[in-house]
Amino acid sequence: MKFEPRARKVKILATVGPASCDPEMIEALFKTGADAFRVNMSHGEHAVHAQTIAAIRTVEKTFGRPIAILADLQGPKLRVGQFKNGQALIRHGAHFTLDRSDAPGDENRVQLPHPELFGLMEKGQRLLINDGKIRLVVVKADAEQIECKAEVGGVLTDRKGVNVPDAEVPIPALTEKDRRDLSFAVAQGVDWIGLSFVQRPEDVAEAKKLIGATGPAICAKIEKPSAIRRIEEIVELADGIMVARGDLGVELEPQEVPPLQKKIVGLARAAGKPVIVATQMLESMIESPAPTRAEVSDVANAVYDGADAVMLSAETAAGQWPQEAVTIMDKIAAQVEADEDFQARVRFLDTPPDQTTADALSHACMTIADTVPIKAITVFTGSGSTARRVARERPSVPMLVLTPSINTARRVALLWGAHAVATKDIGSFEEMIAKGKRMALRHGFANGRDKLVALAGVPFGTPGSTNLLHVVTLTGDELD
Repeated sequence: MKFEPRARKVKILATVGPASCDPEMIEALFKTGADAFRVNMSHGEHAVHAQTIAAIRTVEKTFGRPIAILADLQGPKLRVGQFKNGQALIRHGAHFTLDRSDAPGDENRVQLPHPELFGLMEKGQRLLINDGKIRLVVVKADAEQIECKAEVGGVLTDRKGVNVPDAEVPIPALTEKDRRDLSFAVAQGVDWIGLSFVQRPEDVAEAKKLIGATGPAICAKIEKPSAIRRIEEIVELADGIMVARGDLGVELEPQEVPPLQKKIVGLARAAGKPVIVATQMLESMIESPAPTRAEVSDVANAVYDGADAVMLSAETAAGQWPQEAVTIMDKIAAQVEADEDFQARVRFLDTPPDQTTADALSHACMTIADTVPIKAITVFTGSGSTARRVARERPSVPMLVLTPSINTARRVALLWGAHAVATKDIGSFEEMIAKGKRMALRHGFANGRDKLVALAGVPFGTPGSTNLLHVVTLTGDELD
């Protein structure tokens, strides 16, 4: 079944869950505008996830369009223990202790079953419980207990989550569950791994080592203040970045998140790494068929900032209006990109090319597209690195990525402005030109007499050899 390329350049990543796991709904979300799907490993059994992944691949085969699948690992979760009555009231200003005893808790104390935190916490540091609804400040801490004062109290129930924003917690980013989920996801052939709870670049390195050189790409989720402190190193090591604003907004003051979002997006774009803006983008659409004005502006700002993708979480996973949420996000992105000032705004970031031939030619593609009436940039790539370089420039025309690797084609589905096609490799300059013309016509990027830019590397099939740029004019006879 022929599928016309998207008109917009930013991608939509939709989370699959109870509201959207039926094959019919997955197909509907794709047709509506979802370019990639997120499988949340925090919930559900492997058997269910396997069915979801199979359904996505069926849609991919039906429409002949590579689709990226991101398996999002849960990461370590710090939680309090249990209470005598299932809950306790922590009063404002009262003292409350977290200790190592497994005795049921009350209004004065509760177990904190994470020995690594004892001896780590210092006076004045914060503990945020239940997504920050309860805020404790450490008064005194030792190897057995952490005595706190309730800055903000409230009712605390069993096993609520704990955030530690002021310290780097000495626990690995991958739990035993994460390792099992990672092994499953790799075996299922997913394209991206969402790595949660990243605090340091070593967390990314550990996941890469487990995956191996031929496995899925790593998307580091930035949700901890400790990650912000080493963000440049994390961006350099990861394959992609997700601005996970949910936990980031818990551990930081709300007003700190927007400038950090812009900083992280900018760093990822400068490095040529795909960057996803996530969490609560259209949160009200979990229950409402229409978003708030503020949510529309939030999505629009992420598009203006040049994010590669915007993500829907509970809106499509558990909401009442999953298809409508994708439709609205698609419309917002299309409207922003139709703004006559969009190209200038999205290039607000100065991304000078590195001193390599590949970067110089990628930059030249953008310049040519701005100067000559070019319809598309055709990029021949094996690993996807050339496509990332071109996307970094945010060219004014779409990018047709031709690759012999279906894995690369799927991974590129999260890349700004890229329409990937898995096709046979080329062996000569003449074959490259002919195939580029043919694919541009077949996939609706050009018609007779239109111009294209072709970017490739000689010798063909050699990774990292991008050294050839050619402007071609179609004759209209290429499909004969």
